[in-house]
Amino acid sequence: MNRMLTATAVMLGFFCGSANAEEVKLPADVTKYVEQREGCDHFRGEVPAPPDAQRMREIEREIRKFCTGTDKKLDKLKRKYARNQAVLNRLNEFEENIEVPRRKSEF
Repeated sequence: MNRMLTATAVMLGFFCGSANAEEVKLPADVTKYVEQREGCDHFRGEVPAPPDAQRMREIEREIRKFCTGTDKKLDKLKRKYARNQAVLNRLNEFEENIEVPRRKSEF
């Protein structure tokens, strides 16, 4: 039983270590984008229950902070690293065209 737990822990460490090692190999601009976009996606998934107007304002502020410009950045990075399959695999994990078009009154 103890050997089975140890073997499981070693395998889990191997797989987690491999995933983290691949993340480290990403270029700095891609790593920065991934961090920003993960923050964006986090707040896009936040919906207070029960509805809370103050919390929604906070969430909307964070969405503007993290999500603004991510559509263009994603496209630019995909074009820049079009020949780097590891980078493309990571970037392809993100949904495209997530930004809400700004209304003319917001300019």
